Amino acid sequence: MITLLRPRAGLALTLALSAAVLSASVPSATAADGLGDPVFPSLGNTGYRALAYDLAFEYRADTRTVDATAVITARPNRTLASLSLDALGLNVRAVRVDGRPAGFTTHDEKLTVTPAKRLHRGTTTRLTVEYTADPRARLPHTGWVPTPDGFAVAGQPASAHTVFPCNDHPSDKARFTIAVTAPDQLLGVANGESTQTERLGDGRTTRRYVSREPMATELVQVSVGDYTVRERTGPHGLPLRDVVPTARAAELAPALDLTADQLIWAERRLGPFPFEAYGLMPANTDAPAAFAFTGLETQTLTLYKPDFLRQGEPAIGPHMMHELVHSWFGDSVSPATWADLWLNEGHADFYGLDYRYERGWPDDWGHTTLVDRMRHLYGLGDQWRHDAGPVAAPTADHLFDSQRYTGGALVPFALREKVGADTFDRIERTFLREHRYDTATTHDYVRTASEVSGQDLDGFLTDWLYGSRTPPMPGHPDWTVGPVSSTPPAATRQVGTEVTKESEGSEGSGTL
Repeated sequence: MITLLRPRAGLALTLALSAAVLSASVPSATAADGLGDPVFPSLGNTGYRALAYDLAFEYRADTRTVDATAVITARPNRTLASLSLDALGLNVRAVRVDGRPAGFTTHDEKLTVTPAKRLHRGTTTRLTVEYTADPRARLPHTGWVPTPDGFAVAGQPASAHTVFPCNDHPSDKARFTIAVTAPDQLLGVANGESTQTERLGDGRTTRRYVSREPMATELVQVSVGDYTVRERTGPHGLPLRDVVPTARAAELAPALDLTADQLIWAERRLGPFPFEAYGLMPANTDAPAAFAFTGLETQTLTLYKPDFLRQGEPAIGPHMMHELVHSWFGDSVSPATWADLWLNEGHADFYGLDYRYERGWPDDWGHTTLVDRMRHLYGLGDQWRHDAGPVAAPTADHLFDSQRYTGGALVPFALREKVGADTFDRIERTFLREHRYDTATTHDYVRTASEVSGQDLDGFLTDWLYGSRTPPMPGHPDWTVGPVSSTPPAATRQVGTEVTKESEGSEGSGTL
């Protein structure tokens, strides 16, 4: 099993080696548990690819539970007597494979399905799982966000499978359709585009949503609550859809009105917005225990805590840009493994900070330019490497530390200083275009940077991404790295898979 993604190793090699180790103890006719991710080895499952999820959720207001059906279309890549899905906390009632009842067992965080007949390589099969879930259930970790009138979902990084059974790894992106049934006085919403509303005539309404482009499981959003949908048109005719707690729609309007101009700014740097719509969803809760961060980039519908958005533009603008940039880095181009998280968070912080200083908003340390802020962060580089490992080699305990955020932001800044702003912009756009609606490894980014710049940047970027010491900053020979303390102040605090950020990049906001 691979414990560290080496600088020149792509996802195919990582998973192939992982599968080789697993196959020594797992019969070839059974899909082995876990893909051997460098950070979460047990996440995901071998033996098949998930092609599509057709999910149906019904919220029962009397019990505050959810009855659900997940239909997973999968394609085996070898003959299988059984296969596994990631699942935790789901009360599974029945499983069918291609319409036939199938055997199933649950163990650890897996649901193992044994069909009546073996599944053959290259065929397409449909697994149907009927289950009930309680968003308030106490689990080791959870993707459910309970609210006073329903729920929302925050599955990142490893909790989507507490909401629906799935191949819960970003490398296996799939198409999603989601139906949400709720009492008429509440609104059920999900990612993507609303395609149908059906009033059932018994006090319930079902709304269906389709995501046009593939999505990683950790980016799924489903919510039920007393919401109002605020629709308008953004740049180039892009539909903007905000889902807002009805009682707070007026007070949150100033924050929601910032999105259109932010999109213009981001598109100038990263190219056209990659999805069918965009909007914000302030979940109907500010409870600290509900979710331990301020914003989360669930695809096309970013999740927020409402109170955060009540602040002025200088306080919320950089964080809103951070989440918006995730539409490109993280959603459209997803990390091939969780060791590649810096690609998401480092770029989101880099552009969020650039947006801040371009508008002249000082940060909490009094910096007024990106260069000043980067110099400050550079001085912390060795401390972060000591505490949380290299930028592209996280462990589960330190996945969401500052090192992946502003430590990650130092990498594109250093690259821009080395190759120049114009070449850097071409690297970014090329990388996003080449891996659009797919996944990418750190090695993919290094390769693109070298090809576009015409320079061999392998050694340069490997030092920044995997070195135990902070490399010299190009163009700034006077910048120095501070000494390493064995008892540094905590940059972040992680509990299970929920994170409270007190990082340099997020400035206490808890932005993911």
